[in-house]
Amino acid sequence: MPNNPIPVTAHNPADAFLRLLNVLDTLRTQCPWDKKQTMETLRHLTIEETYELSDAILDGDIQEIKKELGDLMMHLVFYSRIASETDEFNITDVLNGVCDKLVNRHPHIYGDVEVQNEEDVKRNWEQIKLKEGNKSVLAGVPSSLPALVKASRIQEKARGVGFDWEDKNQVWEKVEEELQEFKAEFNVSDQIAIDVEKAESEFGDVLFSLINYARFININPENALEKTNKKFIKRFQYLESKAQENGKALSDMTLAEMDIYWNEAKKTLGP
Repeated sequence: MPNNPIPVTAHNPADAFLRLLNVLDTLRTQCPWDKKQTMETLRHLTIEETYELSDAILDGDIQEIKKELGDLMMHLVFYSRIASETDEFNITDVLNGVCDKLVNRHPHIYGDVEVQNEEDVKRNWEQIKLKEGNKSVLAGVPSSLPALVKASRIQEKARGVGFDWEDKNQVWEKVEEELQEFKAEFNVSDQIAIDVEKAESEFGDVLFSLINYARFININPENALEKTNKKFIKRFQYLESKAQENGKALSDMTLAEMDIYWNEAKKTLGP
């Protein structure tokens, strides 16, 4: 098979997008791996790329963000290329579809609807989606979303139609109420077995209420928890490295000994 000429680097968005389309068309017809792919085989790879983009965003790595955006863009074009082979849709249909949706859902920009703030925009957005055929405001929340992200999206959707608390103090009272209910599940006699299912339900209520409060004070709970995860990993790996430097194994150390390195990590690595 003759070598294909390397596509020339583009210098504007339209030519760059056309370059990507041409590269994907060539790969789809000539590369053994690309020829075998289906939407189903690409799905898990797309999820992986999305999480890699998420990591890059949280790390503030601009160059990595650019790379991961390119990978995701390639996947979107690839899905469209596969669908075009059976005349179901093509990339033009995809792009026109999203443009039409954005125009329709922004009547304050492309129509004569007036809005006062961001909340008006969100409220209009949800009402328009219902008119488009959604049977429920919550229908747009993917069932496969991670539970933390799903809870946040459910609450945002409900707020979009006015189902929400009036102020953050009410929400915090709910957090405290749920904490007390969760705590009550363990304030039982040693002779009485804890109802794990009930406790799990109450713990879920605590998390849901905390996510709700985070929304009221403009904290993204997913980002907050992931940053804490990364912080813990860095501190724990510091602890491991220091223990190794001193010829010790964590499994042989007391908690008090490990706390020395842990506190040192907090001072060295920062908050």
